[in-house]
Amino acid sequence: MNDKPGLSTRSVHSGEIHDPQGSPHTPLYNTTTFAFGSTAELLDVVEGRRSGNLYTRYGLNPTIRSLEEKLASIEDTQAALAFSSGMAAEAALFLTHGREGVACIGDAYGGTLELLESQLPLLGIPTHFVLGNEWDRLESMLVNRQARLVFFETPTNPVLEVIDIERVAALAHAHGARVAVDNTFASPVNQQPLTLGADLVVHSATKYLGGHSDVTAGALMGSKELIDPVFAWRKNLGQTIAAETAFLLARSLRTLVVRVERQNATAMAVAEAMQRHPRVARVLYPGLPGFPGHALAGRQMRGFGGIVTLDLKGAGADATRFVDRLRLFKIAPSLGGVESLVTQPVTTTHHGLTAAERARRGITNTMIRLSIGLEDVQDLITDLREALASAIQPAYRDGSATTPINLPVAALVRLRLLMPRA
Repeated sequence: MNDKPGLSTRSVHSGEIHDPQGSPHTPLYNTTTFAFGSTAELLDVVEGRRSGNLYTRYGLNPTIRSLEEKLASIEDTQAALAFSSGMAAEAALFLTHGREGVACIGDAYGGTLELLESQLPLLGIPTHFVLGNEWDRLESMLVNRQARLVFFETPTNPVLEVIDIERVAALAHAHGARVAVDNTFASPVNQQPLTLGADLVVHSATKYLGGHSDVTAGALMGSKELIDPVFAWRKNLGQTIAAETAFLLARSLRTLVVRVERQNATAMAVAEAMQRHPRVARVLYPGLPGFPGHALAGRQMRGFGGIVTLDLKGAGADATRFVDRLRLFKIAPSLGGVESLVTQPVTTTHHGLTAAERARRGITNTMIRLSIGLEDVQDLITDLREALASAIQPAYRDGSATTPINLPVAALVRLRLLMPRA
């Protein structure tokens, strides 16, 4: 076997411990504390002379430690910590490595923006925000030491902007700062930021890593030097993942590659179909040749992901009717599961932003974010087409009208019969 097995092999086998009962996978140790044969053995673990199990709140539980070894392996790095949620992982990241200032590039999950904008400044942690194209502003912050940690998502939520990881890393490192990338949307299957120069990677493991909408978890991966200081924050803030959740997450990681590769393919087909639809103003998906970040995505990603964002013709009310008339896509503010989900960013992820701030970030009232699951692709496309046909006023088909046309009922019926189902 090669010295370094492939990602699928590592997802299945890395981190698994030998079970004397013969289980091929690490069992669930639903245990709070672990006993020792002697005080000397206990002190060896407590004082770090050897690794071992001690107390589950610390993460020193065999199920959790096995998961963390698997998480480190799939991001091709030395160490990982598993958390109770993605936000717990981000909070520990910022409290450990962001105390001298955090610069957030581009768009981000609404909870992340709230943490950076509202909570961290209360602790005296400076936070700064720059758009993805504001390179001069970012460099000025680094030169003036306003930020020592640069944080960003790529692709971003929800407009899927692709940010150049190598360029950010080179700029940050030139000024002695570190780089952390939220790799949730891409997943380790499609993108590995640490190999592109990032120092740390964070995940909402609730999404693609979990993949079944049945676990809430987070993960932080990087070198042992950078991960070790985070351990005490996680321990003392009570952010450690539960052993039961760790067991389920490890199960899900074994199928990560096949799930994400299927979602990539289906998302591409959905994006292409919606790009041709007359009632869709634009489709945001890194795999489309006309997408602004397509070339960059092709360089730093191995696949383009399972998220497709639509901007519909019409008004916000049309977008809401469209969402409400979908049958296979379920309305829910999450992503990455085996089931397809739909959400309007103005009602969920970015509801807390002002209209002006949403506009600055390119988030419109007619924007729809689709999380593509594992259903048959034609069923998903049919669902989208039927909802578009029934939800959006015919006057909006070519974008030439801003209000519905007043026609007699009989004329509307004739018009409806003549309209292609597209």
